[in-house]
Order: sequence, then structure tokens, then C-alpha cells
Amino acid sequence: MNNNSEVKYIAIEGVIGVGKTALAKKIKERLNAELILEQFETNPFLENFYSNRKRYAFQTQMFFLINRFKQQEELNQGNLFTEYVVSDYIFEKDRIFAYLNLSGEELKLYESIFPLLERNLRKPDLIVYLQSSVDRLMYNIKKRGRKMERNLTRSYIEELNEAYNNFFFKFNNSPLLIVNASDIDFVQKEEDFNELFKQIFREDRGFTEYFKPETRRML
Repeated sequence: MNNNSEVKYIAIEGVIGVGKTALAKKIKERLNAELILEQFETNPFLENFYSNRKRYAFQTQMFFLINRFKQQEELNQGNLFTEYVVSDYIFEKDRIFAYLNLSGEELKLYESIFPLLERNLRKPDLIVYLQSSVDRLMYNIKKRGRKMERNLTRSYIEELNEAYNNFFFKFNNSPLLIVNASDIDFVQKEEDFNELFKQIFREDRGFTEYFKPETRRML
């Protein structure tokens, strides 16, 4: 893909706390796009999962799988009033969490269902993977102070960060822009957002690229 006119559906991805939703909202405003946000707050098992992963992993995973599928399925209907779509997740990311948290018969059951749901869903024209350090992620999580995230451990974020990096290292299902987001603030600093926005719509971008913005600040 070498023409920015082809980028109509943009998905933002990354570990908890990296700023996916904040970036998706800013891009939505810039493009007047349709916005699809992951509905994590509707998952009744999530807070308990953060306290006891093993006990609540399967319920949490299956709720997210079905919820994400219903949201993504609506994209196939199209929207006559908006040219662009921006999402703060991709459907395939569900597998990252499944392999991190499920095992045995639960994982086998999950794997029998996932391909049936995935096969007819619309794929993003570009995925922006926000890559960050664990220190920055923990800082962001603490700063926003969500009640359901109070039991998140550093070790879990480290596991998740490694799982995401491994997933996107091998990813080739859609064009991918990997962004080093450890030392930038695209929410508060307009110059950082503008620089990232230009990269998203750069006409000569390859299928998979890595973008390391100029470092302006540190935690």
C-alpha cells in the first residue's frame, strides 16, 4: 500500500496503558471518523480477573471474544456518513490474551471458536502498534487510576508486553506501523500527535515500518 487514500480503516494497538483509546479519539476528531472503542468496562469478570487470573481467565476471555466479534461484525455493514473508521483494538489481539491466560481444554475450546468468528471480519487498512517500556506503561496505568486496574501487577504487564512484541514481530495480516511511544506524549503535545499523524498517512510507507520519534522528554 503506497497511497494514503487507501487508509480508511485504522486500528490502534498496544499493551494496557499505552494510550490506544486516547490516540484513536484524537485521530477520530481529525478525520471526523467513525470510532470503535473496546468495551472493557462492560466485562463483568475483568476486575476479578486482575485479582485471580487463573480462576476468571476463561469467563473474561469468552466475554471479550463475543463482544469484540459483535462490534467488528457491524463494520461489514458500512457507514454511509463517514469515510474513515478508527478503532482502539484489532480482533486478532484476542488471541494474545488467550495464549497468555488459557491452557488445556479451555484453550482448545477457544481455538475451535475463534477461526469461525474471524474469517469474515473486515481487516484494517493500517494497524498502528504503540510499543512502550514497562516503566512508562506502569506510570500511565497508575496516573489514570482506574478502579478495575488497581490489582494489575508489574509482572503481568511485563508478560503482556513481551506477548505483544512477539505477536507483532511475526504479524503480516495487515500493513503495520510500529511506533516507539515510550518517550512521546501524543495526548498533551500537539507536535507529537502531528508527527505521528503524518507517519500514518505517509505515501511512501512500506507494508511494515518502525517509527522512532525524536526523543523530547523522559519520565
